Amino acid sequence: MTFDILVIGGGPGGYVAAIRAAQLGFSVACCESNPYADPKGNPRLGGTCLNVGCIPSKALLHTSHLFEEAAHGFAAQGIEIGAPRLNVKKMLARKNGIVQKLTDGIQGLFKKNNVTFLPGHGAFAKQTADGWIMKVGEAEVTARHIILATGSKARHLPGIAVDNRILCDNEGALEFDTVPQKLAVIGAGVIGLELGSVWRRLGADVTILEASPDFLPAADAELAKEALKLLSKQGIHFHFGVSIGEVKGGKKGVSIAYADSAGKTASLEADRLIVSVGRTPNTDGLNAEAAGLRLDARGQIEVDSHCRTNLPGVWAIGDVVRGPMLAHKAMEEGVMVAERIAGQAGHANLDAIPFVIYTAPEIAWVGKTEQQLKAEGVAYKSGKAPFLANGRALGVGAPEGFVKILADAKTDRILGAHIIGSGASDLIAEAVIALEFSGASEDVARICHAHPTLSEVLHEAALACDKRALHF
Repeated sequence: MTFDILVIGGGPGGYVAAIRAAQLGFSVACCESNPYADPKGNPRLGGTCLNVGCIPSKALLHTSHLFEEAAHGFAAQGIEIGAPRLNVKKMLARKNGIVQKLTDGIQGLFKKNNVTFLPGHGAFAKQTADGWIMKVGEAEVTARHIILATGSKARHLPGIAVDNRILCDNEGALEFDTVPQKLAVIGAGVIGLELGSVWRRLGADVTILEASPDFLPAADAELAKEALKLLSKQGIHFHFGVSIGEVKGGKKGVSIAYADSAGKTASLEADRLIVSVGRTPNTDGLNAEAAGLRLDARGQIEVDSHCRTNLPGVWAIGDVVRGPMLAHKAMEEGVMVAERIAGQAGHANLDAIPFVIYTAPEIAWVGKTEQQLKAEGVAYKSGKAPFLANGRALGVGAPEGFVKILADAKTDRILGAHIIGSGASDLIAEAVIALEFSGASEDVARICHAHPTLSEVLHEAALACDKRALHF
């Protein structure tokens, strides 16, 4: 089989790259070998995101949010019902149904765009005068260009034998058949916070152990402080500066020995444990070393600003290269690479990639934090507006949080935006547009925002950059 482009990996970056390349007139194939949770053991498109990451976790987050609202929020709005009961089996079935629908949908998109799906593991075989011969399963595939989109896998800690029953990573944490009475989480990053929030809302007593002395160090410090306050108020217990010792798991639960930041030893008993300490690039079985593919110290594939590797005609995108491990970042790079192969000026601006944590309230940001601007010696101004002063936020019962915009003190160009509040994942898009197109806070301030909407908080923050907020 011969194609113009072969994409290795069918996750968000890979399948988007394949579709865009096909739209540009190339003959394209995409191979995938991971079955994830397919009942028949067949390879499934969609990668970690659709199968065991973004999509299933958001389905559970929504269900858990409704459950908590029914249990604790309805009464304040005059809705009187009995105590809600949770059907975990039905909740998981709904989540799995959404995953199945979306993964099947990618195959439909492949057919629509004439992308050939090749089930099987992709690996380098040899270079030819016209491109590359790759092994896909037992077959050989020839292509002029190769796009590596092999993603990442959960990082595990030494001494913790993840079984995804009692000792779990993100995959096992999506499949609990009962709500644990006590849940321990190692790692206060995105996965730990989101999945910890799911099971807390459903009734678990959640404790999170974090090695860093700081909470969300990559986020704006003021944003992180507010998030920690609100999540702690909800009942999640945090311990920072922790060093994990021996972890013992059995049929009845898990015991975790740890030392706190002062070196004092303690232990935590729980029914289940989620290990969420980051992810590692997945280059297993690529035969990368034999092909001469260059990796960095972290095991990621080295690429230039346009995702070219050191090998001619070989590109790499997504979690397996530098930059944030985010599905939307992988998609941006996939489109860029397809367009670059076509001779177009595709680009992916890593400085304008939004970050989102889907807790309640949601946390989102893009661009520079205050601590980064101070460290870089950049003169800036700040505008901040609270959701508490917004009529829509009060109406939907979500007054927590704020929007903060950071702009250059001289040019007024927006340098960063930071949101904690209801709908932050959607609100951040306006800030991304402004930052991508070098917009000023005045530009956002001069745009008419519909009333009453949560977007008005972003508008007020832009006004506040020039000390002319109208509603607080």
